[in-house]
Amino acid sequence: MIHITFPDNTIRKFENDPSGTDVAKSISEGFARNCVAMKIDDKLIDLNQIIDHDTAISFITSKDDEGLEILRHSSAHVMAEAVLNIYNDAKLTIGPVVEDGFYYDIDMNPISEDDLGNIEAEMKKIIKDKNSFKRKVVSKQEALKIFQDNPFKLELINELEDQEISLYQNGKFIDLCRGPHIPHTGMIKGFKLLKISGAYWRADQSREQLQRLYGISFFDKKKLNKYIHLIEEAKKRDHRKLGTKLDLYSFHDEAAGMPFFHAKGVDVWNSLLDYWREEHKAAGYIETKTPVMLNRKLWEKSGHWENYRENMYTSVIDDEEYAIKPMNCPGGMLLYKTKSYSYRDLPLRAGEVGLVHRHELSGALSGLFRVRAFHQDDAHIFMTPDQIGDEVLGVLHLSKRIYSRFGLDFHLELSTRPKKSIGSDEQWEEATKGLKAALDNYGQEYFINEGDGAFYGPKIDIHIKDALGRTWQCGTIQLDMALPERFDLTYKGKDNEKHRPIMIHRVIYGSLERFFGILVEHFAGKFPLWLAPVQAVLLPINQDLADYAHEIRKELESYKIRCDVDKRSETLKKKIRDAQLNYIPIIITIGDKEKQNKTLSVRTLDGKVRMGMAMDEFIKSVSHHISKRILDETIF
Repeated sequence: MIHITFPDNTIRKFENDPSGTDVAKSISEGFARNCVAMKIDDKLIDLNQIIDHDTAISFITSKDDEGLEILRHSSAHVMAEAVLNIYNDAKLTIGPVVEDGFYYDIDMNPISEDDLGNIEAEMKKIIKDKNSFKRKVVSKQEALKIFQDNPFKLELINELEDQEISLYQNGKFIDLCRGPHIPHTGMIKGFKLLKISGAYWRADQSREQLQRLYGISFFDKKKLNKYIHLIEEAKKRDHRKLGTKLDLYSFHDEAAGMPFFHAKGVDVWNSLLDYWREEHKAAGYIETKTPVMLNRKLWEKSGHWENYRENMYTSVIDDEEYAIKPMNCPGGMLLYKTKSYSYRDLPLRAGEVGLVHRHELSGALSGLFRVRAFHQDDAHIFMTPDQIGDEVLGVLHLSKRIYSRFGLDFHLELSTRPKKSIGSDEQWEEATKGLKAALDNYGQEYFINEGDGAFYGPKIDIHIKDALGRTWQCGTIQLDMALPERFDLTYKGKDNEKHRPIMIHRVIYGSLERFFGILVEHFAGKFPLWLAPVQAVLLPINQDLADYAHEIRKELESYKIRCDVDKRSETLKKKIRDAQLNYIPIIITIGDKEKQNKTLSVRTLDGKVRMGMAMDEFIKSVSHHISKRILDETIF
């Protein structure tokens, strides 16, 4: 007799040892059809496994995030099987689930995205057969024999300490895998292969180059269609294409991963920085600036040389090793040490928009989203232990104010101590408790992300959500007790003794380059008026009015309204159309009547047209919209 306890604490008895599927069916056939796996003793296992002891059980269904992850893991196996069916000489390596789908790295002759349709067709056959996923445990020696023709699998098996290894088989296909998997391939209702890219075995450029096939799958075909629509919409918003179209920035092989910003891009950049400075000054921050290159001794003291060396660019100057900074914080430590501080001087909030460089693999570079040179809107807050809660809350409130200016919502994650870290257990415990307390006080739901903290302290990651519902990790709040110790930072306490300050590292934009790219896609290039690189364009209806249009331009620019004059010998209709395609918020038509009456004929992107508008009324409305950084595109 087996006793099964359900999450609501009800107990059900089974005469014979049941499988997970049997238990699910005892609830209802409909419920069982939606079950993906089960959890026993906090361990995910397959539904077809037999339960031979009394236990508590919970089920993972197609509605759960874990269920979707299992489906995609199984989908990677189906894709791998389909590839082997078509390309007999292919050698499989690994095929994990990633944040937005799955992939499999395969040693095979290069294929193109045109070949993905054939693989998808083969996958459909496998899915239609509803092959079961069967788990099998074999000895290490048996596993080596099974995969004797695959050097990648042999390498993985030889590294395993376990003498028993689990395999999964669906149809004739068999693969190394811990599992669990969906009950059968027929549960994959919607899937799509997305792209192919190159990858190195174990991310080592000296090893074999592989083909990485990416895919996505769902339990529901409607969700797949929604996802594909999202992908198509994202393609339209691709910041790399829009950046070229709007003349904002460009990328060049002469400086891979280091974007070039054009004049219009700099206008947007400066608008972002002006807003950042305004908000930070109001929040009690000072602004500082530190050198881009510092010597090795500093990076050894900070711990970066030991923990981050592989991502740093180095050089030798006067027989001494230097490194271009990958982070701004060590320079901030030196600035703190130039003065003596009392507890009355704290908190000290020092912000820096610093240019940093980090080595990224060339294959990982992606427009403004993954670069090698970028600006971080860093700030370091030095404080007493009793100020931790208020300062973390202050950063959270500041972040919300800034993100809301762009119409961006966000969620929060608390990342705890990673395996590779500096500082004592006591420091990490105190820092983590401090962040948890601040988050609880802030009152917004947050998630725990175990082991994903910075090497010097736990952190709160702020993930913004754009207009397409995609999330981006931009802001972060990192509590650090280790660096103040390493740099011997002190302040004089109420007891007239020296004490060690607590420090917060934090960014809000994160990387300005990346945030810029996110905004381009969030607004689909159609920036709000205050951010638009060209806020108004003047269209003289003939060449005789070009000089008058330039006079108006000068007047508007005196009120800090960014203007252009389109004096091309094109039709007015074409000029208006081009301005609309370039998302210029305000289009001003200048004719003889407007010149005679000293008025403006104004057209906005929301389709409204105002004829005979007085100049002072125009300037007042536009200046108000810009100065208040209004998000709504309705200007008049």
